[in-house]
Amino acid sequence: MMETAEQIKTWAREIGFDKVGVAAAEPLPEGGHLRQWLDRGYNGGMSWLAKNIERRLDPCRVLPGARSIICLAVDYFVPVECGPDYLKISRYARGADYHDVLGKMLKNLVIRIADARPESRNLWYVDAGPIMEKTWAQRAGLGCKCKNDLLVTRDYGTWVFLGEIISTLELPPDMPESDHCGNCTKCMEACPNGAIVEPRVLDTRRCITYWTNKHEGDFPPEIAAKLHGWVYGCDICQEVCPFNHKRKTAARTEEFAPRAGILQAEQWRGIDETRFVQITHGGPLQRAGYARIRRNLQAAGVIKG
Repeated sequence: MMETAEQIKTWAREIGFDKVGVAAAEPLPEGGHLRQWLDRGYNGGMSWLAKNIERRLDPCRVLPGARSIICLAVDYFVPVECGPDYLKISRYARGADYHDVLGKMLKNLVIRIADARPESRNLWYVDAGPIMEKTWAQRAGLGCKCKNDLLVTRDYGTWVFLGEIISTLELPPDMPESDHCGNCTKCMEACPNGAIVEPRVLDTRRCITYWTNKHEGDFPPEIAAKLHGWVYGCDICQEVCPFNHKRKTAARTEEFAPRAGILQAEQWRGIDETRFVQITHGGPLQRAGYARIRRNLQAAGVIKG
């Protein structure tokens, strides 16, 4: 299977993936850690994370006969000089929706695999489904989970989107990545709300990204005062990461470049739903919806209620 694995990796890079590795599809031992995290209520209002725990821990429960997990990453970093009248929008949400971009890439790769190995069965995922993507990415050698519980790679930092293919092909696994964060705690210290309560343990109830991205309805007053001007997402813990400081050049995937006007506060003042769709069409902010983004803009003081 070595030849097949190398061919898959070649195809992945041709399609546009920046990193690719393979892990053996074995049951994960993280069940106790996951259940403890849920018992503490650290998932906030994301109740779906408490479902399908056994499927999350064992890929064979997702795809019977699974032998390998092909893990892939795409760089999305685009350097932008933001002035004082720019909105605080997380880097990942400034361009096209990564679910769509990576989804097309993964479909392309699965088609190539199926053509070459028609006896195989393959399921792909992008930030969805019962799969612990960061754990698998570390096992496949793409990077390691850093203190803020994101995956950090040696060459692209934390600015990567992840995708996975669960396959019945038995491919030779790559060496897992070791912890290369060392004693650094910059991300933990930088979080203004103390959301990183322990290394690799995130209390989403204190996380700005959770409140601006996932929470529905109005903000509790004590939360609205702790958003620190962020309109969607938050990059504070990533901006201080030493691995991210190395980045100078933009990602090769052009779809992740910021859309025209999306960061300029002036474009959002007096916003209505029609203008909202024009600015956000095809991006993560459109997925969030007009009502949620309008709420966030009000909390950030960009528009009045």
